[in-house]
Amino acid sequence: MDRNLNGERPHFRPKKRSFNPYRVIILLGLILGGIWILMGIDRGDVQPLFLPTPTPTRTTNSYVMEGEAQFKAGSLGGAITAYQQAVIVEPNNSHAWAELSRIQTYSSSLLSTNEERYDRLTEARESIDQATAIDPDNAEVQAVRSFVLDWYASNPLVPPEESQSALNDAEAAAIRALQLDNENALGLAFFAEILVDQQKWSQAEETIKQAVAIEPESMDVQRVYGYVLESLGQYRLAIEKYREAVNIQPNLTFLYIFIGRNFRSLDIHNRALEEFEKAAQINEQLGVQDPVPYVEIAKTYSRDGEFFVAALNAEKAIRINPYNPNTYGQLGIIYTKARNFEGAQLALKCAVRGCSADENQVAIELLGEGVVVNRLPLTSGTVAFYYAQYGSVLAALSRPNQNYCAEALQVLDEVRASYPDDPTFNQIIEENIAICDLVDQRSGPEITPSP
Repeated sequence: MDRNLNGERPHFRPKKRSFNPYRVIILLGLILGGIWILMGIDRGDVQPLFLPTPTPTRTTNSYVMEGEAQFKAGSLGGAITAYQQAVIVEPNNSHAWAELSRIQTYSSSLLSTNEERYDRLTEARESIDQATAIDPDNAEVQAVRSFVLDWYASNPLVPPEESQSALNDAEAAAIRALQLDNENALGLAFFAEILVDQQKWSQAEETIKQAVAIEPESMDVQRVYGYVLESLGQYRLAIEKYREAVNIQPNLTFLYIFIGRNFRSLDIHNRALEEFEKAAQINEQLGVQDPVPYVEIAKTYSRDGEFFVAALNAEKAIRINPYNPNTYGQLGIIYTKARNFEGAQLALKCAVRGCSADENQVAIELLGEGVVVNRLPLTSGTVAFYYAQYGSVLAALSRPNQNYCAEALQVLDEVRASYPDDPTFNQIIEENIAICDLVDQRSGPEITPSP
């Protein structure tokens, strides 16, 4: 109650507020807006506040760009992964499938066994088949198809009939690429590579020169030019062309391996070692665990008679990949040349017959634990040499009281069955048969002299 005297009659109730229609309208609007928002959330038209920020979906182009960058950096595994993601995002992208296939094919050169290379080349074939199914009239796709099929045909695990069929298909793909685009440098380069494998060297040289005239800044073109010259025995010129490829893409370790092998063919071993060491350094910078450069280093030192250093590098290769039977074969050859026959026997057994974890004394000594190693099938001259050396070591270690000749002759019989007309293998076999005959004579029953 107002206690002041103002001339009005006193009020004994609270004063009533006046009605405000605008306030009612605002309140009704807020209520209706809230109902609309709740209904929108239920329908999914409106997103609640404070939800996590959605992760943006990567585009095919971003994966392709990553693949290109990884390949240029020398990380072929990273490039393959990026292109695999690209074709998942866009399965009908023929360019991504073709690039994936090309890099898978190149990556096979960094694998150590025919089995690993065969598996990778089979993957490359599957990838290029996808690209061809999507865009069969694309010159780039057909060019890469010719490249993949040619390398696949060269793998020793491919049966002869299938190999010839793949080589024919490779030629047809190269011709098709050039029909679609007669100035396609990749088509010309890969056709030249096929012509070398068909022993058409003059035509191959003419074809690769055309490719270089069109696109001299292509790593693929310069790499094939080096291959053509190498096949002609022109190792110095081959090195120059491989070097051109390196200048274009300096982080591809397989190019350094090719250069090193050509220097080794020229018996310039110090330069060969430099190239193999560059490949090893690039792998180390990229964090790539690749035994191939160390195997090549070991081979080179072995040819110089430096067996201790050779063995160290072969052992390092085994530490990187203790499951690779080819590396055990190389180590066994080095031990044999160093006249460490006991060590050679252990290493070559894993390469030729395979070995269990308990039998693998090489891995136990190098790694502190054994690993299972599968045998190398007798599919190439290199593997046959491992077999022949294993037989020779067993014969050399045989004594009347510890005779390994039965196993030695069995292994040598397998070599002869696969290479019956090879004079080198036949000479090794005959020498070891003679050694085992002497061991058997000494193992005969002792004759007690007559009194």
